[in-house]
Amino acid sequence: MTQKLNAINDFVVKFANVNGSGSASANELFARAILRMGVPVSPRNIFPSNIQGLPTWYEVRVSGAGHLGRRGGVDMVVAMNPETWKQDLAELTPGGYLLHDSTRPLPESAFRKDVTTIGVPLTAICNATYSDPRQRQLFKNILYVGALAQLMGIEPAVIETLFARQYKGKEPLIASNVKAMRLGRDWVRDNLPADICGLRIARADAVGDMIFAEGNAAAALGAVWGGATVCAWYPITPSSSVAEAFEGYCKRYRTDAATGKARYAIVQAEDELASIGMVIGAGWNGARAFTATSGPGISLMTEFIGLAYFAEIPSVIVNVQRGGPSTGMPTRTQQSDLLSCAYASNGDTKHVLLFPEDPRECFDFTAAALDLAERLQTPVFVMSDLDIGMNRRLCRPFAWEDGRRYDRGKVMTAEELEVGKTFGRYLDVDGDGIPWRTLPGTHPSRGAFFTRGTTKNAFARYSEEGADYVANMERLQKKFATARALVPPPELSPAGRPTAWGAISYGSTAPAMAEALATLVADGHPLDALRLRAFPFPDSVRDFILAHDKVFVVEQNRDGQMRSLLVNELDVDPARLIAVLHYDGTPITARFIIAAIRDRLAAGVVTPLERAVS
Repeated sequence: MTQKLNAINDFVVKFANVNGSGSASANELFARAILRMGVPVSPRNIFPSNIQGLPTWYEVRVSGAGHLGRRGGVDMVVAMNPETWKQDLAELTPGGYLLHDSTRPLPESAFRKDVTTIGVPLTAICNATYSDPRQRQLFKNILYVGALAQLMGIEPAVIETLFARQYKGKEPLIASNVKAMRLGRDWVRDNLPADICGLRIARADAVGDMIFAEGNAAAALGAVWGGATVCAWYPITPSSSVAEAFEGYCKRYRTDAATGKARYAIVQAEDELASIGMVIGAGWNGARAFTATSGPGISLMTEFIGLAYFAEIPSVIVNVQRGGPSTGMPTRTQQSDLLSCAYASNGDTKHVLLFPEDPRECFDFTAAALDLAERLQTPVFVMSDLDIGMNRRLCRPFAWEDGRRYDRGKVMTAEELEVGKTFGRYLDVDGDGIPWRTLPGTHPSRGAFFTRGTTKNAFARYSEEGADYVANMERLQKKFATARALVPPPELSPAGRPTAWGAISYGSTAPAMAEALATLVADGHPLDALRLRAFPFPDSVRDFILAHDKVFVVEQNRDGQMRSLLVNELDVDPARLIAVLHYDGTPITARFIIAAIRDRLAAGVVTPLERAVS
């Protein structure tokens, strides 16, 4: 017989449900209860792009060691969807556990002999307790949370406290949910062996001061703290909640206390083209403005993005990436918009990209993007993705330095214009490629009032002279080089001993990468690691690559877009960079990274580009 898995505070539970069944809140309740017991969790929701009826999954990584990426593998499945039964059962690690509704008996052939089956008659209990069909459905979800609490040793008082917080002021709802939870707990206690499940939660103190947050809400709060007063957007999964959260925060923080008037403007435009046009118009007039979108929206926005680049207008775009191309997989995650954003629009363009790894950096980088956009007078992209944006993640608390001031960049005042200070809208007077600007109406007759998307000279006069065009384009290139010293620098994680191997990652790949590196080092495969946090790349990125014989570039797209960007921008030998690619729409796992790198190291044969999908 296969030995049962036994683990304390280190396992993966996957809930298999039907979208629209009300299971999402119950599954999150399970994750929050473990978190309240001081044990880090990292939940991820995998859901379909329709409203209801299709399969949905919720995966909870429990890690007392604090690993927050996906591990890979499933130790327990809570199987509540008959349509995906075979698929869900097949994912279970040998020795794992299957929890299911045993109201209707299933043939022996429906189960696996190398996993422990735990049957709880959830439907029968609900039918005997509730008469309302909707109550039966909703409370069945709470019943299995109660069953899991008993199986794993989750303290009932913790769950009851969560109910009290969620339904504060609605005591009947608190009582009914507590009752359902106890029904599931008591049935398991009275009918199953106490040691039937070897997966246990033990109270710990491993969470510290970390908070549980969604990346999209964090980005919205970062926009508020960063001084944004204008948001124009068009709904698109998975970015819509950025604008929705921004509206909620603005009502709280940007409403005049004395008059009750809004000190912000949020416009749901007719399409993505209109939304980015509004952002650019607001930026030209001196407001801090942003939009939130995803890959298809970027495709539509590219002409306007080119205008903002060439006319040098501050604007921020929060791109919550999803599976593509075209409509692709709207509710799946990828890092597949790097090249389309880095070079968005026709002609020679290069844009600043920021790569947050978690909700904390979504907050930090969105606020920083508003500073960078005005300092550099250019579009700036915050490259989030669905995994960060729509899942609650543990992260460091948000912080804001007292006395921090917004960086408005080079803005000439009315007094400077009045005394005759030389103003050339596209004149580089400091050698950094960044010109001075004025806000329309700063002075009644001087400064810039209009702009154009056509070629011009340093004083914004229309010109098709080749020399004027070349001078302007070279200045824009110089400005992009200046950005290298302004964007968040990469983070180096040395292996601790000399190694010829390196690894590069970025964005939401980071937590799984951190766990993979620790495992590889423990197994005798040390790698120096570099987490990229922005484009353009500083010189230290080239230095890192040249310091190693081979460097793995781990990313979540088919074509190795970061690898291509590194080769193109740093002029390094492509043979040095080995792509490790994961692009099935689910977040990358530590086990996938470990296997991909270990196999290449063990074989001693490395090809420049190898694609793989889990």
